[in-house]
Amino acid sequence: MVNTLAPQTAGPATHRPPPAGAGRDRARRRQTAVAYLFLAPTLLFFAVFLVLPLGFALLLSTSRWAGFALSDIRPVGPANFTGLFADGSTFLAPILTNTLLFALGTVALALAGSVVVATCIDRLRLQGLWRTLYFLPMVTTVVAVGNVWKYMYEPGGLVNGVLNALGLGSVAFLQDPHTALPAVVVVQAWASAGSAVLVLTAGLKSVPVTYYEAAALDGAGAVTVFWRITLPLLRPSLLFVCVTQFLTGLQSFALITVMTKGGPGDATAVAALEMYRQAFSYGDWGTASAAAFVLFVVVLLITLVQLWLFRRRGEDA
Repeated sequence: MVNTLAPQTAGPATHRPPPAGAGRDRARRRQTAVAYLFLAPTLLFFAVFLVLPLGFALLLSTSRWAGFALSDIRPVGPANFTGLFADGSTFLAPILTNTLLFALGTVALALAGSVVVATCIDRLRLQGLWRTLYFLPMVTTVVAVGNVWKYMYEPGGLVNGVLNALGLGSVAFLQDPHTALPAVVVVQAWASAGSAVLVLTAGLKSVPVTYYEAAALDGAGAVTVFWRITLPLLRPSLLFVCVTQFLTGLQSFALITVMTKGGPGDATAVAALEMYRQAFSYGDWGTASAAAFVLFVVVLLITLVQLWLFRRRGEDA
């Protein structure tokens, strides 16, 4: 008997579709590659103008170099850093001390003055005009500001003219080691207060009017409203102004160069000016780079302390 049943043959092989997760991973990798492609010009810019100079400065901070051929770089280890704090060095005192005093004085004067000015502007008409007038020093070149104030501080200048009119004697502001640094601090605070006024006036606009109305119903006076409502609610703006002003003060260079060139003696010598002198006047790029990194650490620590203090006060409030 013949078996008429045909043998079963295997059908064509079927391909299973890839899992959905693999497709999502490929799409995510493709999107990441496209994102980095668009970011490539910016990353290249930062690599050329930030990462490479930072690495070169770090190399110079542990080397001796006069600023000419790269083959003349000689490694010296931490000698440049130890030299900054060695006996007889002027970097710690008076240079770094002057830098901190200059920054502290600038922050104190600019912050106090800008708070008062911003509060007054908030109650006046034509607020845009007043903000523009106070911002004008920010768009004026530092050389012009420094030279104008330098002539105002002269014995026959405007400041001494006012003192003489009040029956006071003339003061050699920029020639006396005791008054030179405070005189430059006043100019720096005046020149930088415009940006602080803009920030603080914007912060005052964000304070809800209902708080002031409630305070008025409770019979609170102007001073109480200022200390209990305005200042606490201005804390974010005050933090921004304080940090930026401190950073500007610690890195100040041009104004001091124009007005005093670090003199008389080292009365107004600051870290940025000392770095310039070491590199371009004395040809010691290693010491200049080491001083730059020390200043970076100081700026970082002070900024972190400021952020911690403001956040702590915010939590306590």
